[in-house]
Amino acid sequence: MPGRPTPRPAQAAPRLPGRARPPRATALATALAALLVPALSACGGDASAGAGTGSTLKWASSYFPAHWDPVVSGSGAQFRELALVYASLTKTDSKGNAVPDLAKSWEYNKKGDQITFHLRPGLTFSDGEPVDAAAVKAAVERAKKQQNSALFGDLTSIRSVDAKGLDAVVHLTQVDYQIPQLLGQRVLQIASPKAAAAPEKLDQNPVGAGPFTVTQLVPGTKVVLKKNPAYWDAENIHIDHVELTSAPDASTVVSGLRTGVYNFADIEPSQAHAAEKAGLDVFVQPGFNASNISLNINKAPFDNDKVVDAVRHAIDREEFVDKLTFGRGETTDQPFPKGYTAYDPASENTYPYDPAESKRLLAQAGYRAGDLRLNLVVPAEDPQAEIVQSQLAKVGITVTIKIDKNWATPFFAKDLTFSLYSTTGRDSAVQTLTAHFGPDGPLNLSSPYEPDGFEAAVAEVRRTPLDDPDYPRVLRAATRAGLASKALVFTFSSPNLFAKSPSLSSLPANPAHLDWTGVTLSGAN
Repeated sequence: MPGRPTPRPAQAAPRLPGRARPPRATALATALAALLVPALSACGGDASAGAGTGSTLKWASSYFPAHWDPVVSGSGAQFRELALVYASLTKTDSKGNAVPDLAKSWEYNKKGDQITFHLRPGLTFSDGEPVDAAAVKAAVERAKKQQNSALFGDLTSIRSVDAKGLDAVVHLTQVDYQIPQLLGQRVLQIASPKAAAAPEKLDQNPVGAGPFTVTQLVPGTKVVLKKNPAYWDAENIHIDHVELTSAPDASTVVSGLRTGVYNFADIEPSQAHAAEKAGLDVFVQPGFNASNISLNINKAPFDNDKVVDAVRHAIDREEFVDKLTFGRGETTDQPFPKGYTAYDPASENTYPYDPAESKRLLAQAGYRAGDLRLNLVVPAEDPQAEIVQSQLAKVGITVTIKIDKNWATPFFAKDLTFSLYSTTGRDSAVQTLTAHFGPDGPLNLSSPYEPDGFEAAVAEVRRTPLDDPDYPRVLRAATRAGLASKALVFTFSSPNLFAKSPSLSSLPANPAHLDWTGVTLSGAN
C-alpha cells in the first residue's frame, strides 16, 4: 500500500496524485495554505469549531494526508485519518475479520463470483446525499477509472456493480472470497457521489458518511472536525471534536503530549522511553507492517540473478531492528510479520545473511569489489538507506544515496532501478500479495514481472472461503510462490507505536486500524 523518509513501516508509501503522497509540506506550501484559510472556512465552520464544549481529540500525526480524496490518497497509512470522515462497506475487528460498517450484511452466490452488500437504511452523507447502492457503484467505478486513482490495481476482481436501492450487487471477474476484507477502510472509503463529481474539490473538502465531518481544513497542516450525528453508530462515538495536526517535528511530539498540546500521537520507537517517563500511555496497535528493498529486474545489474541473490545474502536484518526500532520490531523476510496467518514458516530464512556467499555470487557475475556502483533513490533522508549502503559496501557494492522529492512518480512508473519501500499491509492478505508480487502491483518495481506459479496460487486462495479449514495452508502456499520474486528483499517489521494521554481511554486493538468507537476522554482537554 504513502513526508517522511522512505515511509516508515507504520506508514505506507508517500502518495502523489495517481500513486503516492508527497513529502510533508514545505514552509512555502504552509504559507500558501495559510492564505487559503478564509476560503476553506467555507468547508463548514470557523477555526474555533474544535475548541468548543465537549471532548476534543488532539491528534499529532507524522503522516498528515496530502489528499482527502480517498481514491487519490489510496490505501496508505492516511486511511486511518481519512476514516474520521469516510465510512466503508466493512471494517475490521480485533481478529482482522470483516464486520459491518455501511453494509449491515452481505452474501455470496453459490458460485462465489457475485456478492451482494445490503446497506443500512436511512443513512446520508454529510452533504445530505443518500448512502445507497448507487453511491457504492459510483465509488467503485471512480476508483477503477479516475486517472489519478491509486486504487485501480486493488479492484481487478470487480467487473461491475449493479445498484438496486440499498443492495449493491458486485459482479466479479473470478471467484473471490476476499471481497468483504478488501472493500473496507483501506480500499473503498465511500465519498458522496455529488461531491466526488468534482474530485479536485473533494480532495481538500471531504464529504463522507463517517463518524466526523470537517469544519476547517488547512492543506498539509491541520484539519478540525466535529462529531457527525448522522453517522450510523453515532451513539458509540463519544468524542465531540477532533483537531488533527501535522506533527511539526518528531522530537517535539512527546513534549507536546506532556504539556497537553496533543493528547494522541504516533511516535517513533526512539521516543517511547521518553514518553513512558513523561507518564504517557505508550502502546502498540497491531499491524501488518513490512519494509523492503525494491529491485527492478528489468534493468541492469538486477537482470542478472546472481546479483539479485548477492544483495539478498548481503542484508543483515537484525541491524535494521536494532538501529531503527530499538528492539521493538522484528526481522521479516516476507511481506507479513511473524505469527500472521499468511506468514509462511517454510520460507523463513531462505536467503540468510552470508557476506561471503554474496561476494562469491558477485564474482561469478563478473564483478570485482568496487566494480558495481548503484544509485539508491529515496524521497528524503532515511536511516534505512544508510544501513543498506553500509551493508552492501561490506560485500564490495558501492551505493550512492540519491534523494528525489518527486520519488513517487518514477517509482510507480517503474523507472527506478533500486529503492526502498515500507507498507502497512492490507486487511486482505491476497491484496498484500498482489500489491507486492502481481504484474500490476504498485509495490512491484519490476512490473509486469511476476514469479512463476504466483497467479495460479493466488487464484486458489481467492477460491477458498475464509472459514475453510484449508485456507491457511492455501494462503501460505501463495506467499511461498510470491517469495520466489526477485524484485523484493524484505528486511524488518516495525510496530504501530502510539502515545496518548491517560485521559484518553484505550482504543480497540484492531490490526492496523484506529477505531474511535467507544473511546472516551475524561477531565480537561
